[in-house]
Amino acid sequence: MLRMVLACSLGALLLAGCGGTGRAPGGLPVVASTNVYGDIVAQIGGAHVSVTSILSDPNADPHLFEPGTENALAVARASLVIENGVGYDAFMSRLEQASPSRRRIVVTAAAVLGVHGRDANPHLWYDVPSLPRIAAAIAAGLVLRDPAHAAAYRSGLRRFDAGLAPLDREVAAIRASDGEAPVAYTEPVPGYLIAAAGLRNLAPAGFTRAIEDGTEPSPAAVAAMSALLAGRHVRVLLYNSQAVSPITTRIRSAARAAGIPVVGVTETLPAHLTVQQWLLAEARALQRALAR
Repeated sequence: MLRMVLACSLGALLLAGCGGTGRAPGGLPVVASTNVYGDIVAQIGGAHVSVTSILSDPNADPHLFEPGTENALAVARASLVIENGVGYDAFMSRLEQASPSRRRIVVTAAAVLGVHGRDANPHLWYDVPSLPRIAAAIAAGLVLRDPAHAAAYRSGLRRFDAGLAPLDREVAAIRASDGEAPVAYTEPVPGYLIAAAGLRNLAPAGFTRAIEDGTEPSPAAVAAMSALLAGRHVRVLLYNSQAVSPITTRIRSAARAAGIPVVGVTETLPAHLTVQQWLLAEARALQRALAR
């Protein structure tokens, strides 16, 4: 099994030509841990890939997911696997180890971006400026496994990158009009987007990390988060609508009671949207909330 990170050698390779999203049943079999990465590889590969996305339900909590036998079979047959890393989709390593293959290529987004450590924010697909690097590593993996269609993959990568332009403009517009504005989130799902837009997250780490880990925040962390909202110290609350608990519901209600706009975000790609469309919609919702 070959693990890939984005490096000069991969860039040279790409330039030289050397249960979820499905395309072209006879295409190169690719498995993505989430439908976010599944959509990226499907956009790049087009008719030449057959993509299986393991995490694809926008109404399910990804942190509670357990893979089944169909997932294991898909990974066993895959020529290319796309995973996130930094603990977000640890189930992928178990699936890969259960069916070792020297010909399988694994692209790990965290390795591509150099993100590591227990405290790292794993929601890497929200790192808008870095999406082209992830896409380039995926395209390089496709070229390695299917060099006959290298030109098509290079063209697909260019189309994917071009499709990011409206999102890049929206993020830049937020930075220009509301840079340094204070916001808060219930957990770090949109953290990279907040950073790219130049906003400041004031939510206490003790609260957001506990929610991310699926544990109960301490009374002190809950009190600090509640005071932040009651005192209207932030302009927007970003709320993970895909991982709801009594405490996050309470925090959302507190924000609304204080007149603070709430913007919902998700961890997986909603149906019938591309990655670019999904993130653009969330960025626009954030900009509208900031303007209130």
